[in-house]
Amino acid sequence: MTVLARSGIGVAVRKGDPKADISSPEALKRTLLAAKSIAYTTPEQGGLTGTHVHQMLDRLGIAEEMKSKTIFPKSPGGAAVGLMIANGEAEVGVHQLQELVPIPDIEIVGPLPPDLQNTLVFAAAVMATAAAGLASKALIDFLRTPGAASVIKGKGMEPDSDEPTSSKSR
Repeated sequence: MTVLARSGIGVAVRKGDPKADISSPEALKRTLLAAKSIAYTTPEQGGLTGTHVHQMLDRLGIAEEMKSKTIFPKSPGGAAVGLMIANGEAEVGVHQLQELVPIPDIEIVGPLPPDLQNTLVFAAAVMATAAAGLASKALIDFLRTPGAASVIKGKGMEPDSDEPTSSKSR
């Protein structure tokens, strides 16, 4: 298996709104408590991010205070969270960065503090029975080039920092 990219959870606001401090758990806690409303996917929709955010609020000791401020999107996914921020339906959004980055009219404040982060790892592998094993391996190698890394980074993810090698597997 080859790791291609990692994506963390981030905070977004409507374009032009102030970017609050989220650099530490305490700063994030103050920001969320000061927000008029927040949006993240509901854990009942099955997304890992919503479950993590719900647990994070509990860990910060503000889950109860946030209930009245939380607006869940009607449809699952980060695009729905981003659109709620862009449309002014919620002041702050918390979701996977790679799903928030393409939404127009929002700005990424930044990733969650490391102590509160939950990182998704995107990996690829060539199955031993793959019909096009060499082509599959070539695609994986291409996705680890500096050019692909630039695109991956531009989409809100962190490319794997290891250089590709033909015999490397993880």
